[in-house]
Amino acid sequence: MTSLSQQASVSNLALNDTTANPAPLGLLGFGMTTVLLNLHNAGFFPLDAMILGMGIFYGGLGQIIVGIMEWKKNNTFGATAFTSYGLFWLSLVALIVLPKTGFGTAPTAAAMTSYLVMWGLFTAVLFVGTLKLNRALQVVFASLTILFFLLAIGDATENHLIKTVAGYEGIFCGLSAIYTGLAQVLNEVYGRTVAPLGMIKK
Repeated sequence: MTSLSQQASVSNLALNDTTANPAPLGLLGFGMTTVLLNLHNAGFFPLDAMILGMGIFYGGLGQIIVGIMEWKKNNTFGATAFTSYGLFWLSLVALIVLPKTGFGTAPTAAAMTSYLVMWGLFTAVLFVGTLKLNRALQVVFASLTILFFLLAIGDATENHLIKTVAGYEGIFCGLSAIYTGLAQVLNEVYGRTVAPLGMIKK
């Protein structure tokens, strides 16, 4: 029979997490898809299957997978953010594609404004969480909050100039996410700070 001391030692056994950091994958999926969509918003090319494909797979499914991995790592912020933005990309593609297939009517300007405002509010709250993380993530979430509200204003006013400005701001937001993701990869590979993230001193 197992002694009480043996049972206690087993119950106090801690598992060492040896899995990789999934955050860079999620940041790159978000960042690259955001850059490509906002190149369209800025007027460089029309909305086509390239953007929709990125939205479904890299920005959508990729981030959902990362969110599940973050959940396994007990990272509530990462799980909430990556899963939510993965589903954002899938829902955005659905808003574009479903009306073309006859499943529902295209959203009105008021509906899209409401959609974007809700995502802007959600992102603004997550930005508050980044104040405990690092400067790079603060830039990502601050610029994303601004992007959602610019896009909402653009839809509400149907002002082409605002939508174009939002496109350029979105390119910056996506590039900041790409930098943050690749910086984490390079810093881990080299075992030192190659690309600074602006860590918060605790």
